[in-house]
Amino acid sequence: MTATAKRAAFRALHQQGCFMIPNPWDAGSARMFQHLGFSALASTSSAFAWTTGRPDYAVTLEDVLQHLKSLCDAVDLPLNADFESGFASEPEGVAANVTRAVQTGIAGLSIEDRDVKAAGLYDKSLAVARIAAARAAIDRTGHDVILVGRTEGMLADPAALNPAIDRLVAFAAAGADCLFAPGVREKSDIAAMVRAVAPRPLNVLLMGPGLSVAELADLGVRRISVGGGLARVGWGAVM
Repeated sequence: MTATAKRAAFRALHQQGCFMIPNPWDAGSARMFQHLGFSALASTSSAFAWTTGRPDYAVTLEDVLQHLKSLCDAVDLPLNADFESGFASEPEGVAANVTRAVQTGIAGLSIEDRDVKAAGLYDKSLAVARIAAARAAIDRTGHDVILVGRTEGMLADPAALNPAIDRLVAFAAAGADCLFAPGVREKSDIAAMVRAVAPRPLNVLLMGPGLSVAELADLGVRRISVGGGLARVGWGAVM
């Protein structure tokens, strides 16, 4: 399947219903998930880093670009890239790196508001500018790649729902096609987030037992991912 066809299929998945998007860590696991019948995949920064013997956020831009290309080449499914914080602080750097990521064949790409160096979040205005820069970079390529605006605040503080929603709404206005706040767990919080970003789709990270795929679908969630969870199961089994 061509990159263009993968991107069209990925766009269609976001139009209605709810789909599960597992997170492979290498070409072999990507092919396994394709064989199991999933309709799309997403990379995971943490699980990829572990395969290289490094912690999350310790891999380089070049490492990730090569990894994304290997995943895209391995399967006939659309791939959403976990592109961390864009491997740059300023919007111009994010735009340049996003342009390179699109060239790997990905169908989607997420940009976080995490300031890795400061171990916190970027100021909201800068975070929004970074999303706008990523949107403009994708549009300049002429390729239909979905942009996911992602805020990390609820991973540190699960009660920080309103600040997370505020950022997601701003990211949507800046051009994000899909919104994502890993760390949201409560049904009422998820429902509020779905309403706030509508009609744009919301991605929810399934972090453990408690909510089923059917329940998340009923709440209006459009897509569900598991991050490094599947890789952790594998590592745990070996240990």
